[in-house]
Order: sequence, then structure tokens, then C-alpha cells
Amino acid sequence: MKLQEQMDAFKKGFVEQAPEQALETMERAGEKLRDSGIADRAVKVGVKAPDFLLRNTTETEISLSALLANGPVVLSFFRGKW
Repeated sequence: MKLQEQMDAFKKGFVEQAPEQALETMERAGEKLRDSGIADRAVKVGVKAPDFLLRNTTETEISLSALLANGPVVLSFFRGKW
């Protein structure tokens, strides 16, 4: 199963089980983000990331290029301010 298919199945299962109020809150938050124009400033799918070096959970330095040597990498960015 492709990643997109897995994500679609997860979302479907979540939507079927989540309380309606939670879904409404999430939809409003999504609308606010879309309306803010943040997507226009976001890195687009397919843009090549520059190599970088970070520490992992065991404080070992790891580079993006080292991870890519083992195959594709998924980068996920989280908002720093909630």
C-alpha cells in the first residue's frame, strides 16, 4: 500500500471515530491557516532540501545526506508556537 493510501485510510478511520466538535475545531483551525497565506510561504513538495546536521535523541549527530544514503527521507516540520 502506498503512503498516500495509508494516510487516506488513517484519516478515514480518525474521522469516523472523532467527536464532531473536535472535527469542527480542526476544520476551523485549518481554514484559519489557509486564510493566513502560510501555504504560499511554505516549502513546496519536490523542492530539494539543503544538507543539514542535527543531533538525534541519543545526541549523535546525523546529516540529511547520511539518511538519504539509505533511501528516501520524509521531513516533517512542526510549528514551534501553539
